[in-house]
Formats: sequence, structure tokens, C-alpha cells
Amino acid sequence: MKDLYPSRVYQKPKILERKDPVIHGDKQSAKEGPLNEQQLKEYEKNGFLLLKNFFSPQEVKKMRVELDRLWQENKHNASPEVIREPGSQEIRSIFDAHRKNELFHDLARDPRITYMIQQLLGSDVYVHQFRINFKPGFKGKEFYWHSDFETWHVEDGMPRMRAVSCSILLTDNHSYNGPLMLVPGSHNYFVSCVGETPEDNYKTSLKKQELGVPDHDSLSWLVKKGGITTATGPAGSLLLFECNTMHGSSGNISPEPRSNVFFVYNSVENALVKPFSGQKPRPEFLANRTTQTPELDKPAEKVDMSSKKTG
Repeated sequence: MKDLYPSRVYQKPKILERKDPVIHGDKQSAKEGPLNEQQLKEYEKNGFLLLKNFFSPQEVKKMRVELDRLWQENKHNASPEVIREPGSQEIRSIFDAHRKNELFHDLARDPRITYMIQQLLGSDVYVHQFRINFKPGFKGKEFYWHSDFETWHVEDGMPRMRAVSCSILLTDNHSYNGPLMLVPGSHNYFVSCVGETPEDNYKTSLKKQELGVPDHDSLSWLVKKGGITTATGPAGSLLLFECNTMHGSSGNISPEPRSNVFFVYNSVENALVKPFSGQKPRPEFLANRTTQTPELDKPAEKVDMSSKKTG
């Protein structure tokens, strides 16, 4: 397959124009989905859309209970799905929990979310990746600027820009506790980064990403064009952002934690191929190569969810 977005192959960084639409499929059909015309225009222009108070306080409370339970269960878990901060044993991320946890398993299939994703991608979708990100007060480290698509393309073999990230805010995101920062309009440009991808790069990049990140000149150019927006809002808000949108977050030195649930939906028409880095594929918990529709996912283990049906 021709590599439309080559990266980590040139000696100098390059900025390439996007070759894919932002909203896929028939535009008339897209207008019939749950997102209204103004929301579609905002997403297409900026590369992201923040829907505040999308989930009810009762739903957020249930998600927080499961979040805290997963944190406790994995405090001493040495499996590769549990990523820890560099230089400490603090949990940074937990991957693939939706395959084992009933609440998050159901959340990945919530039609309130999946219908919007199908509207944007113009096709059926499946979960490419799931993770929970923790950024505790005083200790939460930064996530450096990056385009998710750059990594998914180079290291996972995602051919085209036809995926959407879905972040559910489980704590209030303020300007001071390390909220996500996004560069509006950056999804229209692909920063081709420098550096050769080493084998098993994910083992270090998930702790601190240093490869596949934009150079200072390219990032400055993008910010000069679009500025920087912070995704601040109350717990229960939902952020949708295009897979190539440049984003990152600073460390959290405030007392207030910042946590979010993070789903990545990919179009079934954008199935992964051999990684463009030439390396072997990353593990399944990072890049789902087996399941092509949400309904085919491995059943979740049962948890005590006796009062789950609210909101």
C-alpha cells in the first residue's frame, strides 16, 4: 500500500497537507446524525468538538467508582497494559479495560457516542484502542505535543485519517490541573517527523514520547496559524477530536487530579495494514487488529453494577 503520510523517513521534518476529508461519506447523510450542522462545521474547522455535561452526574459517579476500583486493582499489576510514570510507580494509563469491565464495555457501545462517530466517519466503526489516563494532583506528568495518527500510521499501520478519539472527562478539567491542549486547524496538516523507529518503541514512548513528536518550527507554525485551546469543562463532558489533531498537556502540580476515559474509534473501511515503519505490529491492547465491529469484542467480566441503569 502506498504511504500517503510518510514519517520518520526524512532527514528533516516536513509539513504535508491532509489528503483525506475530515467528515467522511455523503455530506447529506452526515447531516442526518445526532450532531447538528453547527457542531459539524466546528469539528470540521477546528478538528475537535467539546460537548459539556454530556453525561449526567449519576453516570459520572458510577464511572468514577469503576475508575477508583481499577486504580486499586492495578496498583501492583506488572502487566504491559498498565503504564507507569517514568521514575515512579504511579499509574499513568490503563489500556484495554473495556474488555474486562462491564461498565466500560457497555460505554464503548453507547449509541449516544457511536452514532456520532459513525456520522463523522461515514461508516460502521470499531474500537481501535481504549485507555484510562490518570494525572494525580502534584504528581501527574505531561503528555508532549503529538498527533495520534502519526503513531498509529507509522507503528500500527492505520492507512488513512479516518478515526476519532473520544475523551470522557471524569474530573473537572481546569486551566491549572493539566487539561488537554489542542491546536485548532492542525488536523489539516501532517507533520512528518524525523528519527528511525526502534523495535518495541511503545515500551518507552507510552511513558514519555520522544519519537514521532513535532519539531519546534513545525509546531510553532501550526500554533501561529491556529492558536492553542484548552479543553476545560466539568466532569461528564465529552471531547471528540480528529485523529490528526495536534494535542498535548502539561504536568499537574495542582492539588486537583485530572482523569479521563479515552476511546479511539476507527472506520471498518480503514483496517490496519502492516506498520509503515517496517517493524512488527504493536500489541493488540494498543492497536486492535482482531475486532472489526464493537459487537464482536470479547465479553466483559461481570462486576457489581446493580444500580448501573440511570441517567
